[in-house]
Amino acid sequence: MTSTVTGTAAGAAAGAVLAVVALAFGFWGFILTLLFMGAGAVLGRAAEGRLDLAAVFDALRGRRTSP
Repeated sequence: MTSTVTGTAAGAAAGAVLAVVALAFGFWGFILTLLFMGAGAVLGRAAEGRLDLAAVFDALRGRRTSP
């Protein structure tokens, strides 16, 4: 049996985590957690095959543009 998490549920969970971290660890803990969550999301999409990291890095270096 598989379960799917909606965007709304994922956003609410992420917001709750960030709120708890902000209250417990302050501004810099909030920023660090936010960066790690973003990196995890990017790496997760790459692992699923929904994001081509080589193309992203090429675009950031100016070698390629998105279609």
